[in-house]
Amino acid sequence: MKAILFPLGLLALVSLAWIFDPAKAAPPAAEVSPFAGGRWIDLTHEFSSKSLYWPTAQRFELEVESHAFTDRGYFYAANRYRASEHGGTHLDAPIHFAEKGKTVDQMPIEQFIGAAAVVDVSSKAAANADYLVSVADLDEWEKKHGRIPDDAILLLRTGFAQYWPDAKKYLGTDQRGAEAVANLHFPGLHPDAARWLVAERKIKAVGLDTASIDYGQSTLFESHRILLGKNIPAFENVGAMDELPATGAFVMALPMKIKDGSGAPLRIVAWVPEKH
Repeated sequence: MKAILFPLGLLALVSLAWIFDPAKAAPPAAEVSPFAGGRWIDLTHEFSSKSLYWPTAQRFELEVESHAFTDRGYFYAANRYRASEHGGTHLDAPIHFAEKGKTVDQMPIEQFIGAAAVVDVSSKAAANADYLVSVADLDEWEKKHGRIPDDAILLLRTGFAQYWPDAKKYLGTDQRGAEAVANLHFPGLHPDAARWLVAERKIKAVGLDTASIDYGQSTLFESHRILLGKNIPAFENVGAMDELPATGAFVMALPMKIKDGSGAPLRIVAWVPEKH
């Protein structure tokens, strides 16, 4: 959070100064904005009937309740929707794979906000749809960019976001139902790398641009169990990572606050300074 502490402190000083001499104390808004000199990037896939979900999950459905002028002359639009928690760009809360883990509403908002460390393995995943991000990949990143910062949000870029929403290319199969699960092929995080992260680094969350933190052929979902067992959530089906630098971006990933939820739709965005 160091990136925004100074501007917020500056705001407090400006407020105090304004009380005594408002004519001198008020600087232009750009000087006190914690996000001046950069741009926002939306990392969220839109939710629609084309959104990709686990083969056994309820897909997103939007039903129009009203989209017309009323008898009183004004226009009124309203819809209802339904979907499984886990689909589209979404959060996996710890309770998803940890009996004593936190539910969506129990998680502190600070855990969804932080500096991003973006590890790009897209060239390796392009050659192997079942690629597992390894400790060696994380070590290689640190040799180039320094140690993964404490309280970072670790984003794993496999390049699979480019296939969204083509289920065959993105998931490995466009089949639906329980029998389709065995045909899933997409990259994920190796359990050894998950163990290394919880033991050797202090991160807030892990996100990636595939349907699961565990690769498509996983049957034990070890990376889920390791990370979520330590109350480290996963952000899945994240998009547009190709627009992020390896370091320097700042992420806000706010889920729908579902009481007792094991997951939730996620609106994730990143701020990138102009220098990047």
